Amino acid sequence: MTISVYIPTHNRVDLLASAVKSVLGQQFTDLELIVVDDASTDGTASFLESITRDDKRVRALRNDSPRGAPGARNRAILEATGEFITGLDDDDTFEPQRLGALHDCWAAYARHDVLVSCLYTQDVILSGGRELFVTKKQGTVELADLVEANHIGNQVFAPTTIFREAGLFNEKLPAWQDFEFFIRIVKQFGPARLLDMPLYRFDVTPSRNRISTKQDKVRTAYELVSNLHFQDNAKARQQLMLQVFSSFYGIRPTPKDFVRFAALGFWPRGWATLSKRMIWS
Repeated sequence: MTISVYIPTHNRVDLLASAVKSVLGQQFTDLELIVVDDASTDGTASFLESITRDDKRVRALRNDSPRGAPGARNRAILEATGEFITGLDDDDTFEPQRLGALHDCWAAYARHDVLVSCLYTQDVILSGGRELFVTKKQGTVELADLVEANHIGNQVFAPTTIFREAGLFNEKLPAWQDFEFFIRIVKQFGPARLLDMPLYRFDVTPSRNRISTKQDKVRTAYELVSNLHFQDNAKARQQLMLQVFSSFYGIRPTPKDFVRFAALGFWPRGWATLSKRMIWS
């Protein structure tokens, strides 16, 4: 196959059906879909049995005990047969032209010898079944940009070899697994580039298991990522700390956070930003 698509899932068969449908309905048809059932106890197994019987492009894998989304993704990446690979969360969907547009974009960059590690697109942000807005991501993302914010989002498209050589998703992180993976890809293979089309429908409907609601996990992820990649870069560690207190997470800085931030160095603009986030949180 030309493109492999992976979907990790756990006990969300009602949402999974829409995600699967959006992949199998792609205008680009030379694909395989690998769904990793991470030890679901609902009707996921029966649904996947039916889908694999009806469409031979679908492969269903099952973990007997939960490994989490990063572990499920890694299993799919290692078993993928496509030249290229990308992912989809089980509560999101693809626009019908997504895979074909990404494949054509990569081919165009290759023809003109443009350095690119991976591709990302604009997202249509939804909540409660309603479209809220379309993202306005920047055109190129390098390491310095990722330190400032996750300008890529949550899914990228690249040759399968890049996913594997970058080291797969870090299963030890409690959060920021996508973000940390992007850091490694960009550091090793060069800038990520934007296909400026809204081709990914990203559902942010509040959920009890959405990582953005779990403060301790985000804080722990910050510590691990900053130590892994920016041990000797105090300014980068400050910039990463500001991401912890972004509006996406709704985490309020504490006095202890201010002390730790100041200990990393004198950065008046960063201090002002942290103060504002304490107020509007």
